[in-house]
Amino acid sequence: MSASEGPSLAALTTPLSRRGALVLLGGLGLAVAGCSGGSDSGRATASTRGTSSTTSTTSGATATTTGAAATVSTCSTIPEETGGPYPGDGTNGPDVLSESGVVRKDITTSFDGHRGTAEGVPYTIQFTVVDTDNGCAALVGAAVYVWHCDRDGLYSMYTAQDANYLRGVQAVDANGVASFTSIFPACYSGRWPHVHFEVYPSVDAATSGTNKLATSQIALPQDVCEAVYVTSGYEQSVSNLSRVSLASDNVFRDGVSLQTPSMTGNASIGYVSSLVVGVSGAV
Repeated sequence: MSASEGPSLAALTTPLSRRGALVLLGGLGLAVAGCSGGSDSGRATASTRGTSSTTSTTSGATATTTGAAATVSTCSTIPEETGGPYPGDGTNGPDVLSESGVVRKDITTSFDGHRGTAEGVPYTIQFTVVDTDNGCAALVGAAVYVWHCDRDGLYSMYTAQDANYLRGVQAVDANGVASFTSIFPACYSGRWPHVHFEVYPSVDAATSGTNKLATSQIALPQDVCEAVYVTSGYEQSVSNLSRVSLASDNVFRDGVSLQTPSMTGNASIGYVSSLVVGVSGAV
């Protein structure tokens, strides 16, 4: 499913700082319920243990939720996608993975000497990483690197060169969950709204884009995008979204059933997305 994306840009370079000591941060529990987006049916199933539960069927997963840990019973390998021209993993210019402090939950602010804080509708990004070769068990020990554009459609370290916000790494917890606090990304010209991520065997392995197990993207649901983009600061995203579709997008046009998350929340309080990420080849 790989394809090129985004406006062309010559690779920019910045001095690389030390990675420093890594602080392992646990993720939040999986939250799956509420509104859904996208047109493809889901192919991941999760069930949870607890007392009070609700069931929601979405494009990204089918789950019974209780606020407790999730157990994924069926899963498929996440489609491989391009990291795009702004990966920040050292494969095309800047390397945020070498920065001290990149292992973090809140990715809204810049760190390690960079400047800036990303503003926008609050957005929590949750991944449940499972091993497709081991009965969809949580891939304990794995790590997720996530990045996306800001409210203006700019990527830190490239088109927003002084910043390195909206990039971060986290180890998954005992349930395979990694969670990031962020802001909802813009829709920029030529691409469907999305979030990039890479899965690594461990936090220690997340020092170079060459060590990754998988690279993919989240396809954000249209109804959620439309609700966010009428809020202040996202004005340019309204017209950009009107000129693109999942069917025409150069990454998602071959299907998004495994890449569309379940989502809860609203544009006033923010959103939480949850995506089951199946990785083939257990470590």
